Amino acid sequence: MRVGVPKEIKANEHRIGLTPSAAREYVANGHEVLIEKGAGLGAGFSDEVFVRAGARIVENADAVFEQAEMVVKVKEPQAVEWKKLSSDQILFTYLHLAPDPDQTRGLIDSGCAAIAYETVTDARGGLPLLAPMSEVAGRIAVFSAAETLLKHNGGMGLLLCGVPGVPPARVVVLGGGVVGMNAARMAMGLNAEVVVLERSIPRMREIDDIFLGRVLTRYSSLDSIEDEILKADVVIGAVLTAGASAPKLVKREHLSRMKPGSVLVDVSIDQGGCFETSRPTTHAEPTYVIDDVVHYCVANMPGAAPRTSSEALNNATLPFGLALANHGLAALEKDKHLARGLNVLGGKITHPAVAEALGYDFHDPYKAW
Repeated sequence: MRVGVPKEIKANEHRIGLTPSAAREYVANGHEVLIEKGAGLGAGFSDEVFVRAGARIVENADAVFEQAEMVVKVKEPQAVEWKKLSSDQILFTYLHLAPDPDQTRGLIDSGCAAIAYETVTDARGGLPLLAPMSEVAGRIAVFSAAETLLKHNGGMGLLLCGVPGVPPARVVVLGGGVVGMNAARMAMGLNAEVVVLERSIPRMREIDDIFLGRVLTRYSSLDSIEDEILKADVVIGAVLTAGASAPKLVKREHLSRMKPGSVLVDVSIDQGGCFETSRPTTHAEPTYVIDDVVHYCVANMPGAAPRTSSEALNNATLPFGLALANHGLAALEKDKHLARGLNVLGGKITHPAVAEALGYDFHDPYKAW
């Protein structure tokens, strides 16, 4: 199969769909790899390194989309890219369609087979291709919150870790999944006071065991959320419903009662955000203020560490990408977990959560297989 990797064009996005190491694996499996000129520079990978891995450098994105049978990306395709996709192509990337009706319509109109990293599953019910970026995002969220808390960045002027005689910041994490666990780990490591709100009692027990009681846990309810966010210096939104829009846990009316200069970091922003006042921002302009509460809602937080993120992502995606390259869409018949990644096929929505979120009819391809 001919596998193409265009340069990411979303604002401040420097990751790349295939690292040189991953490209070499595709070539070793008998596939041709096309890399857009300069696509890896943002992550520290030169064109020469890709050539040594056996890939072919092409001049521009048009050449990638015209020649590739499978397009491998990181972020969701932008409007200019929808028009370049065709019905005989596979798109393998993050999509996050639930809060993005325009992209959904663009993929439907293209007729392509769009497979989303974030809805591929595993035997334990996890999301293995979302996990590595969730790990990165959860850790970056704490660093970003610490910076945003500083006075010159709009925060209350609080040092996250405190100093002897002065208490540290109180960090409230909404959700105990991969993002939440990594955020809690980093915040605890910086000596912050950390509270995780979670609905799974086994997960709360696990958090208590892992952190030896140093991270407080509370059952997530309307009362506990309201109670904790009003005491918080930092709130990190880390909730996820696979394929669906994130629930709005912090309401607009809460903001006026929160501490002035407190910080909201919405890691769920790719799925629409879990704060009612969230809207996507960029690394160039990461924050805005509503009712004296600073919002940090960068939609591609892992893009700030493109080298680490690209390598971590490819470690997870490589086996699935190779399966698609080796077998085409027949790979979905062989692997039900990869099949759960299929969001759009032949102009129809093939993931139930996406269909429900956007009001489309759900088409179940598994019945045909």
